[in-house]
Amino acid sequence: MISYARQTSEAQPEASLPPIEEHIAPAPRVSVQAFCESVETAAAVQSAGEDRRLGKAHLKIQMGGMAAAIEAYRSAPTPNVIVLESDGRNDLLNGLDQLATVCDAGTRVVVIGRINDVMLYRELVRRGVSDYVLAPVGAIDVVRSICNLFSAPEAKAVGRIIAVVGAKGGVGASTISHNVAWAIARDLAMDAVVADLDLAFGTAGLDYNQDPPQGIADAVFSPDRVDTAFIDRLLSKCTDHLSLLAAPATLDRVYDFGTDAFDAVFDTLRATMPCIVLDIPHQWSGWTKRALIGADDILIVAAPDLANLRNTKNLFDLLKASRPNDRPPLYCLNQVGIPKRPEIAAAEFAKAIESQPVVSIPFEPQIFGSAANNGQMIAEISANHRSIEMFLQIAQRLTGRSETKKQKSSLLSPLIEKLRGK
Repeated sequence: MISYARQTSEAQPEASLPPIEEHIAPAPRVSVQAFCESVETAAAVQSAGEDRRLGKAHLKIQMGGMAAAIEAYRSAPTPNVIVLESDGRNDLLNGLDQLATVCDAGTRVVVIGRINDVMLYRELVRRGVSDYVLAPVGAIDVVRSICNLFSAPEAKAVGRIIAVVGAKGGVGASTISHNVAWAIARDLAMDAVVADLDLAFGTAGLDYNQDPPQGIADAVFSPDRVDTAFIDRLLSKCTDHLSLLAAPATLDRVYDFGTDAFDAVFDTLRATMPCIVLDIPHQWSGWTKRALIGADDILIVAAPDLANLRNTKNLFDLLKASRPNDRPPLYCLNQVGIPKRPEIAAAEFAKAIESQPVVSIPFEPQIFGSAANNGQMIAEISANHRSIEMFLQIAQRLTGRSETKKQKSSLLSPLIEKLRGK
């Protein structure tokens, strides 16, 4: 018998891009083999294999459908997941019965078919099929189906990774990322962690007034030790909902990393935290590119000048091409309105990028400088400052969540409080 871990409740009606709020957890390191009957489906599966969420999966595509699958597994072990395309009803059911005789226990099967019939679906469920997707399919349908096989309903939700990067050095990307993370934790009531990836010159520890003895460097240089308990010991608690994985910000070591150096850290954080904010330094290397492409959502921070415009455009083009099934990255303008500095207007910036900035944060050195020197967030310095609402807007766009509703106070509240005190 074929053993399957998950069954879906209904077939997918049509291929469509996911809404902004949809969060598809990445698949683990699994082997996937697809047997397609049409060139269109094969192309969709091939495109799905290039999606970041299937980056760890090993995907192989063959033509020939059910017959090719049965023949292939007569003398070879079956993979973790088999994707089958079939046009007919009887051939599909008979083929599944034959496939069950050559499949290894634990193999999961996804069927792509063209018959929208509840009776057929029930027969597939009875035979242990994990998912039935109605053709024609798009790449995101295949991604969703395979990834959801490994996201059990009772399992804890996989954390959302948000990457924040500056289009140019000195544009305030770290300051924005730290204040946005603060808004996510305080206003959206989400447990979040800030990972400062600028190991040599990171400022997250200074901004949150934290000086932990350990941090992210301990995890990166000891990949064999990385697990949930180890990462928990490295976290520094900033508030009830916000933690910090600080950078050492020292020059006693050289921080040259391989492309996948941070993978174990990110995977462990995903398993324990609903929201992970990556403060990515302004540099271009294999691991920074991998971190950006692998993130669930991206914010680019730019100043309104020509170099920032060029770099933002380059980042947009790269990320849109590398993440065809994700929404485009977001960007905000920062340090807008520096006296006597010629600037590119937000409208011109948006025209070149073909996207509007989330917000335009004005240049206010007094309050931002005071917050940085005091190790505080803007909200701690001035509770009603206009930039706080902008940070919240960014947080809401990145997470897809609205602000938690605060209990409204009435005119009688002060009197009631006095009476309670007596």
